[in-house]
Amino acid sequence: MVMREQDKHFLWSLYMAIALIFAWKGVWEGIYELPYICDYGVCTEFVFLFIGFAMLTFSGMIFKEFDPLGGVEKAVNKVIHLVHHHPRRKEFTMKYYDKSKKKEVSINAESIVNIEKGALVVKHPNQKQELFIPIHRVTEVLYQGKTYWKL
Repeated sequence: MVMREQDKHFLWSLYMAIALIFAWKGVWEGIYELPYICDYGVCTEFVFLFIGFAMLTFSGMIFKEFDPLGGVEKAVNKVIHLVHHHPRRKEFTMKYYDKSKKKEVSINAESIVNIEKGALVVKHPNQKQELFIPIHRVTEVLYQGKTYWKL
C-alpha cells in the first residue's frame, strides 16, 4: 500500500505538533516553581497550552510549518524530477487531470521534454506542438503499471 503524499505530510505535521506540545509541557512544568507566574491559583495546563499555541501562532510557525497541504507541491516536484532524470524513465507513466477533457489522462514519462516553473513540457507523440501540464495537476506516478507515488 502506497500512502498518499498529502497523508504523509499531514501525519508528519501532526507528529511535530504533538512533540512540541509535549516538550513545552515539560518546560512549563518547571514554571510552577517560579514566583509571580502561578500565584492566585490560575496556573493550569490549559493556560500553558494556550500560551504554547499563542507562541506558535505569533511566530508564524503554525501557518508555515504545519500546513497539511503546504509541502505537497515540493513533494510533487521532487518526484517528477526524480522520474525525469531516472535512467529507466520509459517505464514510468504519469497521470494528470485534464480540465478540458474532464478526466484523468496518462502520459509516458519519456515524452517529458523539460520541467519549467510549475509545468511539465510534454512532446505529444502524434502532434508537432508541445503540451504544457501544470505540475499541481499530476495525481499519480506509475512504475511498470504499479503505483509508485500518489497524491
